[in-house]
Amino acid sequence: MTPVNSFVQTSPASSKSTSHAAALSILLSPGLLIIDHIHFQYNGFLYGILLLSLVLARKQSTLLYSGFLFAALLCLKHIYLYLAPAYFVFLLRAYCIGLRSIFDIRLGNIFKLGAGIAVIFGTAFGPYIYWGQTQQLIGRLFPFSRGLCHAYWAPNVWAMYSFTDRVLIHAAPRLGLTLDSTAINSVTRGLVGDTAFAVLPGITPRTTFLLTLLFQLLALIKLFLRPTWETFVGAVTLCGYASFLFGWHVHEKAILLVIIPFSLLALKDRRYLGAFRPLAVAGHVSLFPLLFTGAEFPIKTIYTVFWLVLFLLAFDHLAPASSKPRVFLLDRFSLLYIAVSIPLILYCSLVHQMLFGQKYEFLPLMFTSSYSAVGVVASWVGFFVIYLS
Repeated sequence: MTPVNSFVQTSPASSKSTSHAAALSILLSPGLLIIDHIHFQYNGFLYGILLLSLVLARKQSTLLYSGFLFAALLCLKHIYLYLAPAYFVFLLRAYCIGLRSIFDIRLGNIFKLGAGIAVIFGTAFGPYIYWGQTQQLIGRLFPFSRGLCHAYWAPNVWAMYSFTDRVLIHAAPRLGLTLDSTAINSVTRGLVGDTAFAVLPGITPRTTFLLTLLFQLLALIKLFLRPTWETFVGAVTLCGYASFLFGWHVHEKAILLVIIPFSLLALKDRRYLGAFRPLAVAGHVSLFPLLFTGAEFPIKTIYTVFWLVLFLLAFDHLAPASSKPRVFLLDRFSLLYIAVSIPLILYCSLVHQMLFGQKYEFLPLMFTSSYSAVGVVASWVGFFVIYLS
């Protein structure tokens, strides 16, 4: 409660109502319900720390504590490393360098920030270094021996790439394409470390790293030039997008790294809301396969649909008109995209098993992931255009 309450309390008086709505949408998030309370992990308190860190970055007087809190968050779960470039650039530009000139180096601030982070990291990782477990720790934190895609494809660019490869397998004989017969079953067997493509070129960790870095840099350049809080939250969101869409062996649960910070900006105006809608639908639908038993179907479906209807309608009512012209037109198709989710959920959760039983078990996962990937990518493109314009 404290992080979302702090967000509301520190918001300008003119945006209190929109801040309340955004805070409630996070607090009642079906993503947190599915992952923490049914699938059973510990993400809620970690996202609370992230939110509190973002709120502390709102004021110059608490910016240092924001950096310390994020450093502690990294030690609790390294997935937040995806967002670290935005924090690094913002703290460098807004705390370590004067806002009027990049040549105004604040040595005292650099020392305080560096010393504090060193103490936090030293406390967390010192015992591993002392006992000679550094290599094992690195191997656990960065498991590049695992495949490109998780056992259930996260809805990202590589899900679309894998789906395209599946389609091309059947079209290869007619198109005269070379087919790698040993890789035909690779991305549908659901085995860790087992990702190969039958038609399309293979993807290496280096490729995913370079693509992630490229699209993060595009967001970070603006953050460096304009280090405001809203630009910072936008850069955090885009760093989350880039890591999720192009990263190696991404888990579907990582979509919350995008949804939660984006929620803080979704009601800025209708352009932002237009980019947020497909993300809200795709991101939460993509979590459904985590709850795969019949008993869980009513819970995840009813609660998520209720949340989407309630908050997307409320957001539509609260979001002010933009003073800038719309430059991204694909948000006109968001209603159609949302409508498609209904038969998709019914097929994947009920109809498929009635028709095929235990056969083609990966088909519903592929449909869900590919559908969700389209929404996440469309949302990313839309928000990127808004952020840079």
